[in-house]
Amino acid sequence: MNVSLILIILLVGAFVTFLSGDKLASKVALVFGLAAAGASIVLLNHYNLGENISFINQWITQPNISFALKADGLSMAMLLLTTILTPIIIFSSFGNDYKNSKSFYALILFMSFAMAGTFLASDGLLYYIFWELALIPIYFIALIWGNGDAEERKKAVVKFFIYTLAGSLFMLVAFVYMYQKSGSLLLEDLYKLNLTATEQLWIFLAFFLAYAIKIPLIPFHTWQANVYQKAPTVGTMLLSGIMLKMGLYSVIRWQLPLAPLAAKEYMYIFIGLGIAGVIYGSIVALKQKDLKKLLAYSSLAHVGLIAAGTYTLTLDGLRGAVLQMIAHGFVVVGLFYAAEIIFRRYETRAIAEMGGIRTQSPKFTSMFLILVLASVALPTTFNFVGEFTVLYSLSQINIWFAILGGTTIILGAYYMLKMFQHAMLGETNTKPFADVTINEGITMVLIIGVLFFFGMYPKPITDLITPSLEEILTQINRIN
Repeated sequence: MNVSLILIILLVGAFVTFLSGDKLASKVALVFGLAAAGASIVLLNHYNLGENISFINQWITQPNISFALKADGLSMAMLLLTTILTPIIIFSSFGNDYKNSKSFYALILFMSFAMAGTFLASDGLLYYIFWELALIPIYFIALIWGNGDAEERKKAVVKFFIYTLAGSLFMLVAFVYMYQKSGSLLLEDLYKLNLTATEQLWIFLAFFLAYAIKIPLIPFHTWQANVYQKAPTVGTMLLSGIMLKMGLYSVIRWQLPLAPLAAKEYMYIFIGLGIAGVIYGSIVALKQKDLKKLLAYSSLAHVGLIAAGTYTLTLDGLRGAVLQMIAHGFVVVGLFYAAEIIFRRYETRAIAEMGGIRTQSPKFTSMFLILVLASVALPTTFNFVGEFTVLYSLSQINIWFAILGGTTIILGAYYMLKMFQHAMLGETNTKPFADVTINEGITMVLIIGVLFFFGMYPKPITDLITPSLEEILTQINRIN
């Protein structure tokens, strides 16, 4: 039994969902999503028992390309994030009606397949293929089932597509160059390359362009807010909860170990870019009147802090970044889902047009408050564990990085609680706000349960990812 089983389940699920017809599509997609999640947990158990669940097979002889999937603690953690969030996201959509739903749900599973492949691939070309494949379904999900004016939506989605595709081409060029040097694109072979400082700098920058756009980091973030706003909530969840983690994960897996000299030489610049994203995202979020846009800029601030943690090149920085990736994945999906629940009742995302929800739906208000507090890293929530570890790692590099990075907590608390006050506690809206349905309640409780459980007991994830991160750090600190 190996990790290729997950990819098979998701890919077969996408085709079966499409063939099942519009009436059954959502339920079939959920079944396959749950099957992938269950299989991931079983594989995790095999991995913890010391079994080899990686997969490698010769794929193309000329050039020398392998179908290689690496299952270590880091990739298993990201695989679990993908396969657990996918059925939650599918289930959260059950309160909406989608035209041509068989295509909609098939694209969700296909996107999950591509993202899982990106986290598992350990051959450069295979990784690049999965990386680009993930872009196709979200393009159609946002374009066809998105919100607002069709022309504006088209502009936002096309901009996103071109930006990410263009950045990825630089990464492809870097892979071609390294193949000429090593005769292989297997990760372990690329790690053995003895590249000069100049070569490493160009490779580092080529990867950086691809990852900075995907994460996104400023000034490569200009596509994000509009796409998050225009995409259907399911698309926004997939983008913010999982897809942007592809860039952060890839920094740790590919960029830093392949170009450690450049990473060490320009560490302060890239930590500074991450911190700048924290401050910029928080300040812009303060001015937002649209709930989805506010959450988009809040996400920009949080991922900026995660990126800063990865570029510290310390075990605490990498570990905190991975913990925060997973925590952010769950909390941002929960927040966008809360925004969707409000939209279903009020048909608006303007914060000024909400209000008085607390008196009509205390259950929803309580769950929304928990998600807001988790987002601002309240102790006992999962986000606190990740953010505290990242800030600690930044303080080891320079105390001012930690102080500036900490603004994400201070400013985040201000704009998130201000938003909560206007939306939940303001004057009662003239429209009635129905209490949460059973499906909505289950989705919210599942997410909140994960945030509290790992907020109080993060050891399982820490134990899973630490050995892999130590191996990567050994590679980063090797003598060239």
